[in-house]
Amino acid sequence: MPNASPLVECIVNVSEGRNDATLAALAAAISGVPGCKLLHQDAGAGANRTVFTFAGTPDAVFAAAYKVYAVAVERIDMRAHHGEHPRIGAVDVCPFVPISGVGMEELVARTRVLGEELGAKLGVPVFLYERSATAPHRQNLAAVRRGEYEGLPARGKDPGWQPDYGPALNPGFGATVLGARPFLIAWNINLAPEVPLDVAKNLAAKLRGSGRNGRPGLFSGLKAIGWRIPEFNRCQISCNVVDADATDLAKVYLTAVSLADSPGARVTGSELIGLIPERYLRRAGKTFCFTGGREAELEAAVAVLGLDDLGAFDWRERVLEEVMS
Repeated sequence: MPNASPLVECIVNVSEGRNDATLAALAAAISGVPGCKLLHQDAGAGANRTVFTFAGTPDAVFAAAYKVYAVAVERIDMRAHHGEHPRIGAVDVCPFVPISGVGMEELVARTRVLGEELGAKLGVPVFLYERSATAPHRQNLAAVRRGEYEGLPARGKDPGWQPDYGPALNPGFGATVLGARPFLIAWNINLAPEVPLDVAKNLAAKLRGSGRNGRPGLFSGLKAIGWRIPEFNRCQISCNVVDADATDLAKVYLTAVSLADSPGARVTGSELIGLIPERYLRRAGKTFCFTGGREAELEAAVAVLGLDDLGAFDWRERVLEEVMS
């Protein structure tokens, strides 16, 4: 759509899910930028992490992202941070996704400008990843995050892992991972409360594309780990669908249901983090919808994936196009 208005989405992951005042300050920083709209806020106390999804013009979205970092530098101290989710810093990862009227190349250039600004003005060590990566070994988030916050002092001594911008070390903030990428679906598959963590980890290894010990998994477009979330009193298979066009959520979910039956585990439903483009949710429900049509397919997807397992789920509040309209 060459004549479409430039529109960019940012899905910033902040290492804070428990302090309401800090979360309110972060939300206000985003909402206070003209031309930028906070679409969704997803906080997890057990993970001690919040995902803020916002969109708008490129100038507005990048200005809002800078303000998020400024608040995080002031209010989040990683030396006291504990949570279930892997993390490398106060703002763990900050991806930018083109929606319309803007190309990936422009976003890559803008992430580099933002990274330089964060390093120079806020003292944040910045690693560029995905399409913005400055070297092949820095493209994968898991590789950049390896060792997490606690491993940063040792990594700072490795010439191959110096930040792209900013100091080698910021003890209070940690570091951040920043870049432009295609859309990603963050989504967790819920296991019954009695299922142990080792079963969750084994199921994740079977599902994810990288597999385990050199043996590939079933879905090449999927990243997954097993973890336990105390607030839900259960384990989850925490998934990132990195190739949403090639990865059907319903197939992944039903495969997990089938695999879980083998070790005597049980899948109870799933949890969507943030927002999802309509086409991916509709595809998950289409095969199971007898009447056809947009709303019927979306309702079927919610039922098939068990998206209301942990609480009420209204697709009208979670489909990207619906929220943006």
